[in-house]
Amino acid sequence: MGMSVTQLLIILVIVIVLFGTKRLRNIGGDLGGAIKGFRSAVKEGSEDKKITEEDDTIDSEVVSEEKEKTEK
Repeated sequence: MGMSVTQLLIILVIVIVLFGTKRLRNIGGDLGGAIKGFRSAVKEGSEDKKITEEDDTIDSEVVSEEKEKTEK
């Protein structure tokens, strides 16, 4: 039970009448900026996670080397 093209056009006309083209353009720009911000935050979060994992690996290697030195 999908929507036909005529139904989508009617909805589009109603939205344009209610909000106006200028306001719809602003909403579109704001939505695009929000999506860009979300993507950059996700990218930074994954980079931070990689850095943290690398630091944990380095820390565990240092600890194991120190244990080997003290055992000798």
